[in-house]
Amino acid sequence: MELPTTDGLLVVVKRDCETCHLVLPALGQILDGPGLTVVCQDDPDWPPGFAPVDDTGLAVSWRLQTEVTPTLYRIEGGEPVASAAGWSRTEWEQISGVADLAPDLPGRRPGCGSRLFEPDVYERVRRRHESTRLVSRRVELGSAEDPIEAMFERGWSDGLPLVPPTEERVEAMLGGTSRAPDEVVCVMPPDLVECTVEKVAINAVMAGCRPEYLPVVLAAVEAAATDRFNIHGLAATTYFSGPVVIVNGPVARRIGMNSGINVLGPGNRANATIGRALNLVVRNVGGAVPGGVDRATLGSPGKLSFCFAEDETGSPWESLAVERGFDPDVSTVTLFAGHGPHEIVDQLSRSADSLASSFALQLRTVAHAKLAVRFDAVVVVSPEHARVFREAGWSKRHLRDEVLERLTVPGAELVRGAGGVAEGIPETFAGTAVPKFTPDGLWFVHAGGTAGLFSGIISGWVNGPGGSQMTTVEVRP
Repeated sequence: MELPTTDGLLVVVKRDCETCHLVLPALGQILDGPGLTVVCQDDPDWPPGFAPVDDTGLAVSWRLQTEVTPTLYRIEGGEPVASAAGWSRTEWEQISGVADLAPDLPGRRPGCGSRLFEPDVYERVRRRHESTRLVSRRVELGSAEDPIEAMFERGWSDGLPLVPPTEERVEAMLGGTSRAPDEVVCVMPPDLVECTVEKVAINAVMAGCRPEYLPVVLAAVEAAATDRFNIHGLAATTYFSGPVVIVNGPVARRIGMNSGINVLGPGNRANATIGRALNLVVRNVGGAVPGGVDRATLGSPGKLSFCFAEDETGSPWESLAVERGFDPDVSTVTLFAGHGPHEIVDQLSRSADSLASSFALQLRTVAHAKLAVRFDAVVVVSPEHARVFREAGWSKRHLRDEVLERLTVPGAELVRGAGGVAEGIPETFAGTAVPKFTPDGLWFVHAGGTAGLFSGIISGWVNGPGGSQMTTVEVRP
């Protein structure tokens, strides 16, 4: 916009500012001398006798980016060439050219904060004066509508209240990434809709994320939409599972993710909202709505959010991300189609052999004790259990090999009808030794509080064709 004067002196004031009242004598001298345009941010009639310009909409303040009231400007050719924030007799005399300005006033007094920089105001004004980056459809609510209830009624919620995705909040969320709002992150199943950074940001706002979480959410969305992970099949299955998000690398520490006490429970904003944002994208962009595409017989609470960081600092082993081919200083998101956790309680084992056998006994129950090979699992090993393996010098590979060996049993014990149980594997396997998991179907991560001899099993959905495979992607800024 053009300023109310192309050449001359201009001052921005507000009635709710003690320093603005203080400098009225100086304004009067300048008005009587070289002349002055007075612009008021909060009262179009103040100060009386100065013919103030109404700036309650903050258009002039936006043009000048006024941070403090009062601020005196010299304008030349429609542009500010000099300014003084607050009251300083010396600076005001230099800018105005008026000598001996308001001699009864103190020589200096700080000003007040401009209305332009009050909470939420700057973004609202910016949208009026800059072309917005946002292209998503605007949803207008009635004056009497409660935004929280309106989002429930429109079917956007996962059953919990959502944060209203105002333009200001979405713009702030987009500040968490260098990626353009219109960049297509993926084509999101099951509806195969182009999912942009902006769409992810909207759902991240609704989930309660902070802007610095957005790169992690974007990485999770990218991983979910791959054929390898198969979010369509996972969303549509009658099984329990949903996407489990495991974060590795510097980003987990930078955004304050929990990898310790209560790691799989509530209480950490990043853990809770990142997982929730992913599920909202799958629902609101991809169209996987419970009762529609989502046909889970029972489901699980983890389908709201299941997200945590691995404790790499205290781990005796390389991280999950390093196992999967990434450097330790690279931030990654790993998606696993799972649910749980299923507890491993062993407070007596002090040898690695005994504890590995305990792990194997509990892992036999993944899906069903008589089903094998088709279901994967992630074991979250607590620090106290990990210490047993550390002291024995067991690598993660050694632990996996030992557990897999203990989980390889005669097929005759697993076939249908064995033990009087109809469920089981086909009878053709009766004469062979059958492993519970494939070699790449059992993973270990280190996380949890330092007190408690407990670990946890995250049981997986079916693997292979038609199922899901663990998927890891790098977090981009």
